[in-house]
Amino acid sequence: MPEQPIPDVRKSVTVRASVEECFKAFTERLSDWWPPSHVLVRKERAGLAFEPGVGGRYYEWDVEGTEVDWGRVLVWEPPFRLAMTWRVNGRFESIPDDERASEIEVEFRPVDARTTVVELAHVKLYRHGDDAMRIFTALDGRSPGETLERFAKVL
Repeated sequence: MPEQPIPDVRKSVTVRASVEECFKAFTERLSDWWPPSHVLVRKERAGLAFEPGVGGRYYEWDVEGTEVDWGRVLVWEPPFRLAMTWRVNGRFESIPDDERASEIEVEFRPVDARTTVVELAHVKLYRHGDDAMRIFTALDGRSPGETLERFAKVL
C-alpha cells in the first residue's frame, strides 16, 4: 500500500508521577483510565489488559469472555517506551490483523523524580487506506485528548 501524506497525530500530557508509575499505570491499570466510549467488544466490557513484551496483545473482553485485540506490542522498553499496532478501521471497529493497522507510540519522559511528560503518537495512519483521513480527523482534536486527560487524572 503506497504511503499517503497523512500526518501523525501527537498528544502529550504532564503527569505528577514518576516515569515508573506512569508506565505501570499505562500498562497495568487500563480499566482506570481507558475511555468508556473506546470499546470494540459487542457486549458490556469486563476488562482490558496488556500482555507485556514484544509480540504481546493489548485487548479487551466482554462479560461473556469474548476477547477482541486492539493490537500487538511492537516495542516494550519499561519505563520509557511502548509501541503497538492499532487494529481499528474508519468506523472505529476492530480489524482482524495488522495488515491495515496503524501504530501507536508512547513515550514517558521524566521531567524530575515526580513529574513525567507522556507523549502518545498515532503514526502510519496511511495504512488505514480509504479510512486514513477520517481517522486522522477524529484523532486530531484538542490536546491532550480524552485518553491522556483520563490517564493524568488517575495518577
